[in-house]
Amino acid sequence: MTRILMIITAADSLALADGSAHPTGFWAEELVVAHRALSAAGHEVVLATPGGRRAPVDPGSLEVAVVGDESRVEEFAAYLRTIEAELEHPADLAALDATAFDAVVLPGGHGPMADLASDPVVGAALVAADDAGRVVAPFCHGPAALLSATRPDGTFAFAGRRLTVFTNEEETSGGLGAATPWFVADALTERGAVVESAAPWSSHVVVDGNLVSGQNPQSSEDVATAVLRLLAA
Repeated sequence: MTRILMIITAADSLALADGSAHPTGFWAEELVVAHRALSAAGHEVVLATPGGRRAPVDPGSLEVAVVGDESRVEEFAAYLRTIEAELEHPADLAALDATAFDAVVLPGGHGPMADLASDPVVGAALVAADDAGRVVAPFCHGPAALLSATRPDGTFAFAGRRLTVFTNEEETSGGLGAATPWFVADALTERGAVVESAAPWSSHVVVDGNLVSGQNPQSSEDVATAVLRLLAA
């Protein structure tokens, strides 16, 4: 059976530009859509966080005013209840060998900006997975985790790679707005990644070899489809 490692944020708050704390976590739609699609295709999905800490859902991702559809909120909440035990007690990423998995998937939410972006264990797992040719698939704010992937010589493991991520325009218009502490797209560009963006809030997926990335929550299904396609190949 193909095994997929899903690395999830364990951060429940993010320091904003003004220093205040903003409740955060993983984005419900992104985790649910990816987990459901990958599991339904017959793959084993293992959830892991830094330190094996509880994976919190971003409260905003289950608000009807944010999602825009009460039935979808109920759908996401219901699915999360089916994997509640795994979210409460995920695997400790440090205890896992990323190369023992066929793919590493990283959903977003603003949480990855608070922990995955600077966690050396996350970085080591991503470098190992990429070097071994495993599928690496971050989407929305998930690509923030790539920033932790620094090699021993100080170089960025994903420099020169094509990818997409939640855009500055999306962050400004529908994300944290003026309170955004930093923009993931800018940070990745500064490290040498080649960021490719499409129209705001449209599904957009970039595949560069074994690296699959999605721009926003709307890209969740297409990211999962791209991962499944690469695994089948």
